[in-house]
Amino acid sequence: MSQRSEGDLTNTGMSLKHDREWDYELDRIVEAVEERDAEKVGLQFPEGLKRRAPAVADDLRELTDGVRYLISGQPCYGACDLDTYLMRRCDVFVHFGHSPMKESDKIIYVPLFSNVDPFPIMEDSLEELADPDDDPDVGLVTTAQHMNLFEEMYDWLEERGFEVHTRRGDDRLTHEGQVLGCNYASADIDADQVLYVGGGKFHPLGLAMEHPEKNVVIADPVNNVVTIADTEKFLKQRYGAVHRAMDADTFGVILCTKIGQGRFDTAEGIVEENENAHLITMDEVTPDRLRNFDFDAFVNTGCPRITTDDGPRFHKPMLTPGEYEIAVGNEPLEDLEFDTFHGTW
Repeated sequence: MSQRSEGDLTNTGMSLKHDREWDYELDRIVEAVEERDAEKVGLQFPEGLKRRAPAVADDLRELTDGVRYLISGQPCYGACDLDTYLMRRCDVFVHFGHSPMKESDKIIYVPLFSNVDPFPIMEDSLEELADPDDDPDVGLVTTAQHMNLFEEMYDWLEERGFEVHTRRGDDRLTHEGQVLGCNYASADIDADQVLYVGGGKFHPLGLAMEHPEKNVVIADPVNNVVTIADTEKFLKQRYGAVHRAMDADTFGVILCTKIGQGRFDTAEGIVEENENAHLITMDEVTPDRLRNFDFDAFVNTGCPRITTDDGPRFHKPMLTPGEYEIAVGNEPLEDLEFDTFHGTW
């Protein structure tokens, strides 16, 4: 659920009058508004696209009569990050920038795709993949931003002699070969090497942690670099947090109230088993908001990126549920693994 620049996103369909570079499928939104006789429509944008919100609302107002368009100001980093307060108060709710995760008659997902050409960097990635004459099997995964070219990527690899393996994963994943920052089930394929096409390090790092038996090659078309996912630095950081938490007497267990991130059973189970653990409900988990709580350590049951990306910024150790079990002695240290979400909401 990473923040993205709007500079490398595009889409297809009706274009914004005020923004010809972008297309937010206004025709589909207008059709839904008219079909449902909607009076209030909520619009939610990821962080890098919030500046586009007024132009989208202006164009929609011109295309529909008597409809109020309300813009969500809540932080948004993924399809699981819905503004439920606004959604409950609208007849139609439009979420821009991510693939569908929660099916609903009220919610419209408008995915935005990258316009960066991935094939030059995929060509460079061949140097890190095994020669297809020696090992033809390769898994292919990508993020929602590049999913519009997934079939072409698949064909491109096949044309170079590879036998490409893909799967859809579980119910949190919309597309064949798609990975999320919290779910890498699509890489559970019969191949010893996986090509990840996409930006950032978080997704391939999680993939490498979830599937340590595989060689994960990163072809990043945004930054135009090819690298190998290296978990060593990440593991040292996580081992350090677990060791510091082994001396903790009190734990704050965070239950994220965002619709796609709440693991109530996990959070409640920890609190029920540990009399020195207390449940804290939060929508947005930040170091500043936790600084007012005087716990020795925290357990995050929400988005794994809170722990892995921002963990060092918290004033006390921030653990995943699995790391907590290790810190209190319920599991051995060698069982440390990446925190992932599986299944439906």
